[in-house]
Amino acid sequence: MRVMLRAHLDTQISNEALKNGTLPQIMQSMTERLKPEAAYFGPSEGGRSCTFVFDMQDSSLLPTITEPLLEGLGAKIEIQPVMNSEDLQKGLAALQPG
Repeated sequence: MRVMLRAHLDTQISNEALKNGTLPQIMQSMTERLKPEAAYFGPSEGGRSCTFVFDMQDSSLLPTITEPLLEGLGAKIEIQPVMNSEDLQKGLAALQPG
């Protein structure tokens, strides 16, 4: 299932992670593990954030996906199912009678 993970990083913790080199390591590890179709990094709500869109094969993967962000960067995480335009068209077509 295609999902979007958005993480808002704790500023103080991520500042320290930036200084000691763990911030880039965590982001590289996330990118390698998730193999996202899209990954974005930038400011949000006054702090650092990252957004990954990827295929989550099984919900049992949630701990391995989220814990590095929670433990290493003090992140607040949102994860939700999402669709691209082809998925939306397919879903809407299924609503049509006939």
